[in-house]
Amino acid sequence: MDFDYDLFVIGGGSGGVRAARIAAGEHGARVALAEEYRMGGTCVIRGCVPKKLMVFAAGHGAALDEARAYGWQIEARGFDWRAFRARLDAELTRLEGAYTRNAESAGVEIHAQRAVVVDPHKVRLADGREFSARHILVATGGWPFVPEKFALPGVMTSNDVFLMEELPGSMLIVGGGFIACEFAGVLQGLGVSVTQFYRGAQILRGFDDDLRHHVAAELAGQGVDLQVDTDLVGLERLADGRFAATDTRGARRVFDRVLFATGRQPNTAGLGLAEAGVRLRGNGAVVVDEWSQTNVPSIFAVGDVTDRIQLTPVAIREGHAFADTVFGGRKVKADHALVASAVFTRPEAATVGLTEAEARAQGPVAIYRTTFRPMQGAFADSPSKVLMKLVVCASSDRVLGCHIVAPGAAEMVQLVAIAVKMGATKADFDRTVAVHPTMAEELVLLRKPLPEPAAES
Repeated sequence: MDFDYDLFVIGGGSGGVRAARIAAGEHGARVALAEEYRMGGTCVIRGCVPKKLMVFAAGHGAALDEARAYGWQIEARGFDWRAFRARLDAELTRLEGAYTRNAESAGVEIHAQRAVVVDPHKVRLADGREFSARHILVATGGWPFVPEKFALPGVMTSNDVFLMEELPGSMLIVGGGFIACEFAGVLQGLGVSVTQFYRGAQILRGFDDDLRHHVAAELAGQGVDLQVDTDLVGLERLADGRFAATDTRGARRVFDRVLFATGRQPNTAGLGLAEAGVRLRGNGAVVVDEWSQTNVPSIFAVGDVTDRIQLTPVAIREGHAFADTVFGGRKVKADHALVASAVFTRPEAATVGLTEAEARAQGPVAIYRTTFRPMQGAFADSPSKVLMKLVVCASSDRVLGCHIVAPGAAEMVQLVAIAVKMGATKADFDRTVAVHPTMAEELVLLRKPLPEPAAES
């Protein structure tokens, strides 16, 4: 059968664009890609990139205070959100253009509109045109979830933060994952009075417990009103546009804005996947095998839409592996083991490998941990502390996990991840000479493991 394209990609985010570029530019495939919003997807347009720039902006307020302690005579006149947002918009437009140009220069034909799956080898664009393709790749990412009863006009998700015309005086953030915690720290740092509700016992579920408690303490120390074991039960839009929120403890408070960061769902609604026979999970995630292939042989999926590991670099690896496997003549799997990640709170939290709880479930471990005030902040009388923690297998001495809360933690863990991925032992860390004076040197100076917790009687 003669197809219009060898590959049709639905979704112009990091995973889809990488797959399209490699398939077309390196392997000579005829490729088209459809994106209904903006090229670059969640990470570039409404996720990692604008969020990190907001983290930088928020950090400058504390940096100004610190600078005074170092002798600089500085008068700050406050934060200009409109000026920042104008530069942010310009930067995102620049990046969007780069994504588009790079794809087109690789030979990818871009359709700036929505596409849906018609059958295993056919897609339909919003304008009604239909195209056939030997292979279809779904890379539509995820979408923020808001419980239906709270989906009132004006309620925000992470998609909306970067589009605010002005900063509110107060904001309620509902959620305890990395998105909720990042925006809590960012907005508080920009001068917003932030309250954060999380229904669980501690924020950042799934991360190491010491890291979770440390980040919670840092957020509270910065002024975030962090309330765990607390959920939203009632929400009312007031006549003046503000919101009255009632929590599980019966307290009722009024906030200028409300932001839901209660998770993201795979973005598959209305794509025609189920009708084409593609198997989906209950949350809409596309079920794929280790090659990112669905149960329909011609249809593949990568990135957040598969709900494997929701990180941009993982989506990129999956997209690249798909293109090499299907069009490059060599089978390549995306490696999902020991993937490092970071939470861009202030200070950052970063991790690779097993948590202490996960490691203990597998066998005896040795735990090395320290907390301290870093030199730069201590000089300026900052109470903020750093956490460094290694989780080590007691029998093999292999480092199973590393957890850091510190300025620049993400930069540190990127390098530590190489050692952990290679199977480094604690002895390997110990025989590495420290770089002094740095925070990271503590990772090679942790000599004594913590005492084992007392056995329960």
